[in-house]
Amino acid sequence: MIEALGALFPHVSEEAWQSRCERGLITDGDGIPFDAASIYRAGLLVRYQREVADEISIPGIEHILFRNDRFVIVDKPHFLPVSPTGGWVRETLLSRLIATLGKTTLSPAHRLDRGTAGLMLFTTEPRFRDAYQALFRERRIEKEYEALAAPLPQLGSAHLHRSRLVPGEPFFRMIEATGPANSETRIEVIDRGKRLWRYRLTPLTGRKHQLRVHMAALGAPLLNDPWYPELSISATDDPERPLGLIARRLCFHDPVTGERHSFTSDRPFITPLS
Repeated sequence: MIEALGALFPHVSEEAWQSRCERGLITDGDGIPFDAASIYRAGLLVRYQREVADEISIPGIEHILFRNDRFVIVDKPHFLPVSPTGGWVRETLLSRLIATLGKTTLSPAHRLDRGTAGLMLFTTEPRFRDAYQALFRERRIEKEYEALAAPLPQLGSAHLHRSRLVPGEPFFRMIEATGPANSETRIEVIDRGKRLWRYRLTPLTGRKHQLRVHMAALGAPLLNDPWYPELSISATDDPERPLGLIARRLCFHDPVTGERHSFTSDRPFITPLS
């Protein structure tokens, strides 16, 4: 087994695979750990837990707001990735929840940018996954965000912004393009300060970075946004300068029971409006 994994992933040392095996991090499809003497054969399902050397700790605490046998609602801090990616494995919301709840079958039902704080829905078992993902896919869930950005007095108290969003450069950014609109956001003013306004953003579609692109296009990029309207290559995580965006509210009818649920994050912005 160790030799086979080393051949498939030559950038990982044999010592690293040996260590993972000894710690029970390499298992079969049923979660049963392999040992160092296990024999690899073609077609064998092997699961392993990826690790990142010297993984950077991410400050901020997640708060579980609700939990039942089907789903979990958690309030995510800024800068914390939802799932393992790139240089983060342990320091992700999914890994933290698994460690807290002891539930390895947890799975996120939707996306939330690493820089965005607020509400996330996780399913507890694979058999519930599609039902709750469909709430987002079929737009049967109400999502509200709050944002901090520069004043937009020309919009009045409410505005509906529509545009066509397509991939830009680099690959992880989105841009507005000509053509039929494929994204729509309702923008409402909640509070007005001298330097910043607080907005309620309701995405009526679910395009990547939709809220960030729409606010930047209107001339009021979100506070501390390192990607829009211009990409800041040198930007680093600063706990004192989080992105001015919080996923504030989720409201939906439970696809299993039909019960109406409404959840609200009470996570504050650390930057005052004035």
